[in-house]
Amino acid sequence: MIASLSPAEALSLVSDGLDDSVVGFVSGRPLLAIDLDQPFADSVMQRLAQLLAPVPVIVVGVASETVPASPAVLELDILLTDSPSALRPWVHCPEGTSARLKTLSSSIDRSPAAATALAQLLRMGESMTAEEAIVAESFVYGLLQGNDDHRRWLAERGERTRKPRPTAAVVRVERDRETLVITLDRPEVRNAYGARMRDELTEAFRLVDVDPTIKRTELRGDGPAFCSGGDLDEFGTASDPLAAHMIRTTRSAAVVMTRIADRVTAFVHGTCVGAGVELPAFANEVIAHPDATFLLPEISMGLVPGAGGTSSIPRRIGRHRTLLFALEQNPIDASTALGWGLIDRIDAAPFAIEGTLP
Repeated sequence: MIASLSPAEALSLVSDGLDDSVVGFVSGRPLLAIDLDQPFADSVMQRLAQLLAPVPVIVVGVASETVPASPAVLELDILLTDSPSALRPWVHCPEGTSARLKTLSSSIDRSPAAATALAQLLRMGESMTAEEAIVAESFVYGLLQGNDDHRRWLAERGERTRKPRPTAAVVRVERDRETLVITLDRPEVRNAYGARMRDELTEAFRLVDVDPTIKRTELRGDGPAFCSGGDLDEFGTASDPLAAHMIRTTRSAAVVMTRIADRVTAFVHGTCVGAGVELPAFANEVIAHPDATFLLPEISMGLVPGAGGTSSIPRRIGRHRTLLFALEQNPIDASTALGWGLIDRIDAAPFAIEGTLP
C-alpha cells in the first residue's frame, strides 16, 4: 500500500521549502500521495502547491466520499476519489483509490523521468498559448530521447526488420467546392505517423491557413484505423535530438492546425494511438466511429506525447485527466472518450464512404 501524507505532513516533509532532497525524480520519490480526508488549512495547501509546482514530482490528491472544496487542491496533478458524484477534475475510482494508486505507481516507476516531466509540462502548459505549449513539448520530447528509460525501451524492442520507406504520397488532399478533405493514406501500416506524413500533413494544413475560401476541412484516415501512432521504424533514428526539435517545430502539423482549428472536423475510427489522438484533439469537432479506441503509449517508451498532445488534449479534458490517461496507458473506447470530452460525437454514418473503412 502506498503511504499518503496529510497536507501538513507533506509540508513538513519538505521543511517548508528548505529541503529539496526528499521528493521528486532526483530523490527517487517521483510520486507523492496527499490524504485529503485529513483536515487542512487552505494556507497549508497553497504553500505546498507553490513549493511543488516546479519540482519533477507527481502529486496525487486522494479523498474518500467527500471531496474538499478548497481551490488550492486543484493545483495538484491528479485527484482521485471514491465518490461517484464528484465533478471534474476529480476521477472516480470504482476499484478503490488504493488500487488506482498502486497501478499509477507501477507505471510511474517504469519511466519516472518521462512521467514527472509530463506532469511539469502540463502544469506549465496551462498558462501558455496552444502554440507555445507545442514548442515546450518538443523540447521535453527531445531531452527524453537521450534518457536511459527511452534507450532501454529501444533495446527491449530488439532488432526490427524495417519496412520500406514510402515512395508515394501518404496524405491525400481533395477539394469539393468550399470543403477540403485531408486523408491519411498509408493504410498498410494503419496510417503510422512518420516524418513524411507529418510533412505532407503540415503542407495540407498550411494550404487551408492561407486560403480563406476553404470554409471546412475534414481530417480522415484511410483503411481500418485512423492512425496507429508514431512510425516505430523511425524511433531511435534521430542522431541529433536538438536538430530533430528544430525540424519538429518548423514542420509541425500541430502548430499549423491550431491556426485553422475552427475550420477542422476530424473523423476518427478504429485504432487511434499517440498522434492519432493528439492531432484530432485540436479540431473544432471530433466525430468518432463506434469502434474507435484511444491510447497514449508514450510514457511506456520513456517519452511524452510528441505530436502536440500536451497542448491539445488538456484543452479538451483538463490537465489532471490528461496526465492520468497518459500515465495509465490503457485504451479507452468511444463512449468513455465522449464522457471525458475527448471527442464530441459518436456516429457511424459519416464513415460510410468509399475508402474510409474496410
